[in-house]
Amino acid sequence: MTWDREIDAAGLLCPLPVLKARKVLAAMPAGAVLRLIATDPVAVVDVPHFCAEAGHRLISTGEEAGAQVYLIRRG
Repeated sequence: MTWDREIDAAGLLCPLPVLKARKVLAAMPAGAVLRLIATDPVAVVDVPHFCAEAGHRLISTGEEAGAQVYLIRRG
């Protein structure tokens, strides 16, 4: 799948990956896809919760080179 923007939040701790995602998503049009890369172990809880609360759709989660990768469609 392709994405419109990417954030590399590897090395950042909670809540920074979600805060960065929120800022970028706010500037994206509805339906656009953000790829978020995070290494914070708490992100597996924070990112899905953020998406549900903010009205975004978590399309997929995965792992790549030891980091978690999330695809988020802006609501």
